[in-house]
Amino acid sequence: MSTAILTGPPAPGSSLDGDLRSLGFHVRWATGAEEARALLDAVPAGERVALVDSRFVGHRHALRLALTDPRFPAAAVPGALAAQPEARPALARVLTAAPGAPESADGLAGTLADALDADGVAVHRPALGTLVAAVPADAAAAHEARAAVAAVDDEAVRLRSAVKAHDGFFTTFFISPYSRYIARWCARRGLTPNQVTTASLLTALIAAGCAATGERGGYIAAGVLLLVSFVLDCTDGQLARYALKYSTMGAWLDATFDRAKEYAFYAGLALGAARDGDDVWTLALAAMVVMTCRHVVDFSFNESNVADTAAAGSTAKTSLALSSRLDGVGWTVWARRMIILPIGERWAMIAVLTAATSPRTVFWALIAGCSFAACYTTAGRVLRSVKRRGPRTDRAARALAELADSGPLALLVARITRRLPAPAPLAALLGAALMISVAATAPVGSWATVGAAGGYAALAGIAVARPLKGPLDWFVPPLFRAAEYTTVLLLAARSDVPQAVPAAFGLVAAVAYHHYDTVYRIRGGTGAPPAWLVRITGGHEGRTLLVTVLAALLADRGDDFTTALTALAGALALVVLVESIRFWVSSGAPAVHDEGETA
Repeated sequence: MSTAILTGPPAPGSSLDGDLRSLGFHVRWATGAEEARALLDAVPAGERVALVDSRFVGHRHALRLALTDPRFPAAAVPGALAAQPEARPALARVLTAAPGAPESADGLAGTLADALDADGVAVHRPALGTLVAAVPADAAAAHEARAAVAAVDDEAVRLRSAVKAHDGFFTTFFISPYSRYIARWCARRGLTPNQVTTASLLTALIAAGCAATGERGGYIAAGVLLLVSFVLDCTDGQLARYALKYSTMGAWLDATFDRAKEYAFYAGLALGAARDGDDVWTLALAAMVVMTCRHVVDFSFNESNVADTAAAGSTAKTSLALSSRLDGVGWTVWARRMIILPIGERWAMIAVLTAATSPRTVFWALIAGCSFAACYTTAGRVLRSVKRRGPRTDRAARALAELADSGPLALLVARITRRLPAPAPLAALLGAALMISVAATAPVGSWATVGAAGGYAALAGIAVARPLKGPLDWFVPPLFRAAEYTTVLLLAARSDVPQAVPAAFGLVAAVAYHHYDTVYRIRGGTGAPPAWLVRITGGHEGRTLLVTVLAALLADRGDDFTTALTALAGALALVVLVESIRFWVSSGAPAVHDEGETA
């Protein structure tokens, strides 16, 4: 139970007391700032508190947006202010000074919100749209505000706002029109977003199991269940927005379960094809590599520009201006959202092709679609980046260095070659090209591949020897991902060792999880995983070198290469999962949400 302090005399006919109680608040009354401060001091330090002007007139959902959203230390709408425990000391300070300060048009709550901003506490002010929140100055203004409240359906607005503002075509027109009502149904029965997220994962795993049967009926059931899983995947976020039930754990589960569901379904398709005598594990792994590298391009480019939207010559300013012009032509909005093959379109394609065709067709369509999407988005980003005039910010350079996942070998080379004026993207490109070309052409088990891995480690160190502030330096992390994943794929596929490719699939999945986890930490502002984790997992260059050594030693020794890849995948998965779970359930984990994220 949280506490709401109503300030001022009771307003005749007001439902404010009942609205606040329905939102989970214990309501107390104060005649002014001094009494409100005394009541605030009596509230346990770990509780959220709200101060609401008794003259407030508005929608209950406007109060819900300001007072119950857990993501922000403080939030306000006209006439109402909420403070989480971390903002309570600052609220106490500004309340002490409030009696001598002029009252704003939004009453005491507005005065305190402005004072909190000045005190260094960022006060979130949600966009209300057609919702009403006001502190009428007289009876006529109160009558006008009540008329405005009556003219707008609070529940309809709440349902609309449950849907993500920028979503893909398939999700917007084929899922969200009814999934929002499923979200409301869940909210009214006390279900949580985490429960819906877990249901989505279990449904996808059952779909993968159906695909693994290799039967046409199993493939049809798998396609249907995959779409059901996606509906639930949309519902969990809509439930969080509808009920304002955000949590750090929920953000982490939603982000990581998407990858787990997709990878599990790929594995199910590959197992099903194997039952029919068609070995498509190499295609399954190739599809994972292409999709993951495409995502790394997105993450790397976005992180390199996220902090410099207002900077002179920034790519972000150019991108926003271009997007605004294109958004003025209606059809281009949906065309651009569909062409990048976001998760809704991708899962719909996978589901339909699984039910109607074969796993081989599914994987070739995925590889082609994701490759085209990657080329389309990357080409535009390169063109905008080469026009860039100013350097990137320190924050962007740090994010790119963290995304690079450089291990001890690369960092040692970086320290030695710090003064070498080599362009980072060129060094990374040469290293990746060297590694992939030798892995693709040299005999499997050749020590030449090990030598190429050593050269790759050296060039990777040169690439990160200086801060990544150049126009195209955002290319460095994707090139490292492509080199590592593709090397594992080539060595396993060309080795002809039984079950080597499925083992490599598991290894790449474990490493990819580590890289996605790094992205989510950076987005939350907490930086990369701890240095000890990067050291113990070897960094991208260390893992690449290790796999080439394993191939040289074990590729001609029966199943030993498969066993080694499986053991390495299991060890990496255990280490990164344990550290990831420890971090995301800790009190210091950020709440990272997917607003606007379509990939």
